[in-house]
Amino acid sequence: MATEDLEWERSKISNQDMNLLKRLGFTKKKDALRFPHEESYPSPPMEYRVSFVDHLIRGLSPPIHEFLRGLLFVYGLQLHQLTPNSILHVSIFITLCECFLGVQPNWALWKRIFCLRRNGSHGVAYNIGGVVICVRSDVDYFDVKFPDSVQGWRKRWLYVHEESSDSMEYNIAPFDGKTKILRRRSWDAEATEEEKLATEALMTRIRELQSTRGKELSGIQITAYFLRIRMQPLQARKNPLWMYAGDEDVERLSTDLSAKDLEKLIRRISKLSKKDTVPSSCKVKPFCSANPLPEGHLVLSSLPPLPEGGEVEERAVVTDDNQGASRPESGVGGSQKSAASLEKENETEPFMKELIRFGTQFIGYRDYAGKLEGRTHQEYELENPEDDELLDALSLLEIHGTEARNGLAEAEAGLKAVRAIFSELDEINAKDLIFPGRLQNTEGETERRPRAPTPHGRAGRPLAAPAYEEGALVPL
Repeated sequence: MATEDLEWERSKISNQDMNLLKRLGFTKKKDALRFPHEESYPSPPMEYRVSFVDHLIRGLSPPIHEFLRGLLFVYGLQLHQLTPNSILHVSIFITLCECFLGVQPNWALWKRIFCLRRNGSHGVAYNIGGVVICVRSDVDYFDVKFPDSVQGWRKRWLYVHEESSDSMEYNIAPFDGKTKILRRRSWDAEATEEEKLATEALMTRIRELQSTRGKELSGIQITAYFLRIRMQPLQARKNPLWMYAGDEDVERLSTDLSAKDLEKLIRRISKLSKKDTVPSSCKVKPFCSANPLPEGHLVLSSLPPLPEGGEVEERAVVTDDNQGASRPESGVGGSQKSAASLEKENETEPFMKELIRFGTQFIGYRDYAGKLEGRTHQEYELENPEDDELLDALSLLEIHGTEARNGLAEAEAGLKAVRAIFSELDEINAKDLIFPGRLQNTEGETERRPRAPTPHGRAGRPLAAPAYEEGALVPL
């Protein structure tokens, strides 16, 4: 897939755009924004980053919220590479977490709901807005009613102030408009079993918010709420939105918009027609200072992984030159497909079916091995050094299995390595049964069961680290 390098042109911000930014309060703070002059290619001043009018009206405002900072880092992206609808996805998610779930924006919950896909058309991958945030196909999430296409947004670029500060754990990478977008493995990062368990109550609450008769919450209601209260979800704030103090809140971007301006803005960033009613309030009362969190409410903190010492590390990259792209300029790109649907699409491709089968077995081995972790690790390793054979095989399986499942150019070599490793695991298993029969590569002998773990059951070393690090779940 070719990359379009000639997308930048002179910014075309109209007087109407300028007036809107003024009414929304963006020009209130001196030097928060700077506007291009005659340059046809962005050249931001020191401590400024490139963004768009359509990003700002969807909840972005400097200084940028740490959750968005973390997303940009772990996904290996810059602001200009996210579509406006993707920015709105993050704004809605943060508002949902803080105002309706009563938690900080939660990385583990985010991974359960979203994944990333390329954006492009006609065999061309965009650089500006080259990535879309998508809801996973197997997740029931709010109907946000995004417009199918946001017209002309790439031409309305400007500079936002992002001052470096020692108090911030890391800073957004400086603008580089020519860096090619590389699909990272983190784009498909899934929540671990531990994270799923910790966030199951939140997922249940999301389902309740959508389906409780007479109190159904919608994506449009959430969007209208943060626009109405004049709080930017993607702005770094001293207090979470559940502490919003009303008209007197010092972090409000501006005073109330007129009913006409608010309705016009909501229609602009959604696909509501003139016949559709713009919600004047939420059917579920948001948390705020007037409606505080229940006493004893547990707030979980789970942020995207942070770079060490402010350094931006390279994320593991997956080559995807032959992968299809989603619809252009839309935040509603193709969702992640399940292994079952992939297998169905590739019934005539034995190689792909074999990849899926081995990938499934790989997950089984990995998950079962994870259950054996945490038992008298050091003591057992001293007594059973021969287990290194199994541990080494599992580590190789982690590496080659991941390569095969992600469809690298070396997939055939990866698959061959996976076959060999499964055979080796079966030989080890035959000597001293460790894994259930259902996880073995060879057919038959499924009646065998793993022996009950003893106080000295194999703890095992951690498998090879994944391409991304997980944010810890820590009660506040």
